Amino acid sequence: MIGIVQYGAGNIFSLTSALDRLGIGYGMISKPEDFELYDRYIIPGVGHAGAAMDKLESTGLVPYIRELKKPTLGICVGMQLQTAYSEEGDADLLDIIPVKTLKFADSPDHKVPHTGWNRVYAEKESPLFKDIPNGAHFYYVHSYYIEYNNAYTLASTDHSLKFSASIWRDNFYGVQFHPEKSGIYGETLLKNFSQI
Repeated sequence: MIGIVQYGAGNIFSLTSALDRLGIGYGMISKPEDFELYDRYIIPGVGHAGAAMDKLESTGLVPYIRELKKPTLGICVGMQLQTAYSEEGDADLLDIIPVKTLKFADSPDHKVPHTGWNRVYAEKESPLFKDIPNGAHFYYVHSYYIEYNNAYTLASTDHSLKFSASIWRDNFYGVQFHPEKSGIYGETLLKNFSQI
């Protein structure tokens, strides 16, 4: 069973619809004792990272999230929250993975926000990307990216520069794209996470 951290900054409907299609059980986490009910967790998120961190802090769940030992997946802003800092809102974040979230520079050749389908390339082997071809397309909507880092980047994408499409440290995983909106490969990734 997957516990979805509910803090008012996630598109829960798209995610729960994908989990329903896959037959993966889930429930909502809104208070610390809820963590005990599940064997893995998802931190969703859309919108502004600084505002999302404020909302998350208001729930009282932050110290418990930092101490989680079970598999935990951050999606989009949920992944950015796992980093140390975001330029969006000049915000200190969870600092679970010691990298920064930065803003894409405006460019005539690369639109910001980065919206639509783009290829994802594995940088390391991981059960999260099992049965997903290298270079598979996933769906993105974001103006901020997580800096590429050899130690923590699990997969990368190029959009004016190479950035972390997925990060990983211990039991914490993150994906910048939206697997729940990424067709068969997105569903494969969610299924893989449910089995890690």
